[in-house]
Amino acid sequence: MVVLPVLFLGLRKDPDEPPIFPGGWPVLGHAHFFFGNTLNFWKVIKTLSEKSMEMGHATHFFMGPVKFYVLTDPDDINKVSNVCFQKDNFSYKFTKDLLGDGLLFSHVPTWKKHRKLINPAFNQQILDNFMGIFNSQSKLLVTRLKVEVDKGPFDHSTYVRQNFMETICLTAIDNAVSEEDAIKYVQSFEAYLNLNISRFIKFWLHSDFIFKFSNIKKQLDENSKFLTEMSDSVLKKKRALRNNGIQKINNETVPKIKVFMDLMMDLDGEVLTDQEIKDEINTIIMAGHDTSANVTIFALLLIGSYPEVQERIYKELQEVLGDKDDVEKQDLSRLVYLEAVLKETMRYYVMAPFVGRFIDREVKLRNCTLKPGYNCLFMMYGIHRNPLWGPDVNEFKPERWLDPATMPKNPNMFVGFSTGKRNCIGKTYAMMSIKVLLSHLLRRYKLHGDHTKMVLKLDVLLKPVTGHLITLEDRLRKK
Repeated sequence: MVVLPVLFLGLRKDPDEPPIFPGGWPVLGHAHFFFGNTLNFWKVIKTLSEKSMEMGHATHFFMGPVKFYVLTDPDDINKVSNVCFQKDNFSYKFTKDLLGDGLLFSHVPTWKKHRKLINPAFNQQILDNFMGIFNSQSKLLVTRLKVEVDKGPFDHSTYVRQNFMETICLTAIDNAVSEEDAIKYVQSFEAYLNLNISRFIKFWLHSDFIFKFSNIKKQLDENSKFLTEMSDSVLKKKRALRNNGIQKINNETVPKIKVFMDLMMDLDGEVLTDQEIKDEINTIIMAGHDTSANVTIFALLLIGSYPEVQERIYKELQEVLGDKDDVEKQDLSRLVYLEAVLKETMRYYVMAPFVGRFIDREVKLRNCTLKPGYNCLFMMYGIHRNPLWGPDVNEFKPERWLDPATMPKNPNMFVGFSTGKRNCIGKTYAMMSIKVLLSHLLRRYKLHGDHTKMVLKLDVLLKPVTGHLITLEDRLRKK
């Protein structure tokens, strides 16, 4: 009897804090909403976003005894993101075995140090040198997809994920992975994310003591082991070559350029240890291939769903590229409509529907105050479905990006690459690689699909489960 009042204390509310999300239970809080799988997790995140917008753009809920704030106002989120840099407790705790102190989830002092050091590796001059790889990899995907022409609906996501995995390996570690390893890597990473979400939605597994006896822990360890072995092997080979003064000779199809790992190892002896380099390379490979692949998978399905959008892209590609075999750097800025389609894809199907932060200080917002010591979820889905986008907010309309009059005046309304100082370091890399890939694919193939039939899941990133199949026609064959 003495314990019960203590278990209920967490449900009391400070009047300055956001209102509590309805439907909570004693002891469990709102954990029962999360029970299920990654499909249900997506539904819960959508519901939290929509309810937050109704409740003044802020609410809070409990996973057992743990409180989470939820925000959907773009200015509130921008403010918090620029004063509270620490990621939520769960992201780091659940991924430290694989990503360690990589940029994505590292603690603030490490993030500040590494971000400053790694920023030069993503400057425009470095990225321009990757255009050859982007073009050759895009042509490879065009070739691989020939077997699907006129064969009916197929799952393009497998091809796209494999391609981006190979591309990120070439640009991050200067290492060509086999098709078999690329596919296995993608599958292991997908399983790793799914298992981490499975742990999160079962709040009793947040305890490391209980978790270590679970089957999820065993499966996570198996996938993590495979994923880390590649980076371990590559780093050892790179280190041996550098110690012996031997430079790796690239394959003729790969430009002789410095990749991300080379640039980080150039800092050798100054600041980054081998473990830190490995953590950052793992982060770049995993975040780089998965996010870019997701944007491309959704973009291809949406383009196939809207024939008028597809033909407008094709016309722009013909005007800008003509008969050129490769996309050149100066062409990218001229592909204005294609970029509008990509941005609208990221708005409509936001890749990371939420981002977590830890509130380490009191933050006064427009309608409430966040107290230190709690986790906070930035609902990017809520920002992208905010009525400020206009009455057509729930429609896919790339042309909105071409006319400033149809865009929200608030610069914080688009968070496709996160927001604040801890935003995505690879956003330019991602846009360049995706635009090159789509340019090659859409000049060669005509797509057909229907995104309205798609069923989605959330395993950190938003991903299709069913209903995302497309069909291909060969434009060259019809000439």
